[in-house]
Amino acid sequence: MKKLMDTKTILSEALHLRPAERLHLIELLTHSLSKPDEKIEQIWAVESEKRFKALEEGKVKTIPLKEIIQRYK
Repeated sequence: MKKLMDTKTILSEALHLRPAERLHLIELLTHSLSKPDEKIEQIWAVESEKRFKALEEGKVKTIPLKEIIQRYK
């Protein structure tokens, strides 16, 4: 059975890595926190297709960027 290390031990070990290895570790840890929820990704894919189709079919009105900027000045 593997012994779990506490945060201080992990940090101490990580600080012995070369800078490039520490950066890679940071990237891996960051990626582990931002894994997309596949169910939500699928829901958004379907929704975006619906919105694009509605736009193509003229079912929704677009607003020019200049007009939006004017509204919120």
